[in-house]
Amino acid sequence: MRVLKIGVFVIAALAMVSMDSAHKYYLSNTQIEYVQEKQSVQIISRLFIDDFENVLQERYDENLIMDNKEDKMVDVFVERYLLEKFRIKIDGEEQTINFLGKTIETGIVKCYLEITGVDDINAFEVTNQALFDLFIEQQNIVKLNIKDKKKSFILTERKDTTVLKFN
Repeated sequence: MRVLKIGVFVIAALAMVSMDSAHKYYLSNTQIEYVQEKQSVQIISRLFIDDFENVLQERYDENLIMDNKEDKMVDVFVERYLLEKFRIKIDGEEQTINFLGKTIETGIVKCYLEITGVDDINAFEVTNQALFDLFIEQQNIVKLNIKDKKKSFILTERKDTTVLKFN
């Protein structure tokens, strides 16, 4: 009977340990929409706060706390990182992306970006390498809504760029 109790305890302990080290999913979600009447491409990128905070701590400041409203450097680091890892070409030409700000909602950082002065789009290329430098398993979901064409893509470290053509 004692052997049975020990066996059950060992199995239960192994189950708990394996649950604790279960694979975590590394995802981000970016929505990109072309608003023709405003001649702008509007971008909202959502990242898990803990993953994003980890990469910013590793790259810029190990004491950084993402939701510290007093630390003005958080937005500086968020902008610097996103503009390095996120690139868009329209009709083959690299675009200037403007960082508008961020909000934090229950474990998610929402980053707002915009490209202005876009009067037409014939080809749209997006590269999203966010968090690839920290997590090899990272997948960045990109949802495009351009000229009434809706497409979704999953970008990975091996394939971090996609192109959508309209002609």
